[in-house]
Amino acid sequence: MRRSFACLAALILVLSAAPAAGQGYPARPVRFVVPITPGGSNDVVARAIAQKLTESWGQPVVVENRPGAGMNLGAEAVAKSPPDGYTWLLGANNIFAFNPHMGRVPFDVFKDFAPVTQVAVVPFVMVVNPALPVKTVAEFIAHAKANPGRLNYASSGNGSPQQLATELLARTAGLSLQHVPYKGAVPAITDLLGGRIQVFIGAVNSLLPHVRENRLRLIAGAGAKRFAALPEVPAIAETVPGVALDVWLGVFMPGATPREIVAKVNADIARVLLAPEVRASLAAQGIEAATGTPEALAQTIRDDHARWGKVIADANIRAD
Repeated sequence: MRRSFACLAALILVLSAAPAAGQGYPARPVRFVVPITPGGSNDVVARAIAQKLTESWGQPVVVENRPGAGMNLGAEAVAKSPPDGYTWLLGANNIFAFNPHMGRVPFDVFKDFAPVTQVAVVPFVMVVNPALPVKTVAEFIAHAKANPGRLNYASSGNGSPQQLATELLARTAGLSLQHVPYKGAVPAITDLLGGRIQVFIGAVNSLLPHVRENRLRLIAGAGAKRFAALPEVPAIAETVPGVALDVWLGVFMPGATPREIVAKVNADIARVLLAPEVRASLAAQGIEAATGTPEALAQTIRDDHARWGKVIADANIRAD
């Protein structure tokens, strides 16, 4: 009986302390780690969220760019931070679904992070140099099969989303394409424009200006469905079922962060991203705002981890 009372007292103490974890939060500045250099889509999304939360909370949400090691450097800093809700990560597919299959990572993607919410999707599209005599995915596949090993595709490095999307297409459609990795999307696009590269699957915001100037030909979207801003452009999956990749972005905290804090930040970020002016601002830069539960983001990670692990193993892809 004495032990039962002791257990009951302990349970009451835990339950009464739980709501307190979110009370008065945040009481000091929040560090929002973005594991890439300033200026990219990830950085744009993080700064839009940080600005609005700073205004509503009266506490600074400070974006800190920590690039390196394929985004692992910034992710590791967050994973090893105190789980008090004051250090966040703006994470992407690379960290959770790609990197773990291409060598050791200094954290466990399932245990060392607390998913908070998905915040955005950066749509990918498939473009070709206008000199290539193709206007559709079907025509590209036919041309590639007629010229095995003679078409070059670019990526921003081994294990990048650009490489994985193109390898998935090549393996599903039975194509032989030559991979040319670059140190970033900018030099890859430069060579695509110059004709040294024939095809590229990359972020719509970096490619659409060249499409509008007729310097590149847009033949398909790379998402599972058509890009809302380009409803007339078919998805690759309409011709080759199962071939789809968009870069998703999500907010994460260290794994043991109290659920009450996670829930508060989830709700407050949702309010920011549902604001019409924020959605419009992101859409103008080729970014689709998104929201969701921590559980939905965790499921996305599990699904992508399994799916892309097979692609990476089959293609024997290793990080730079």
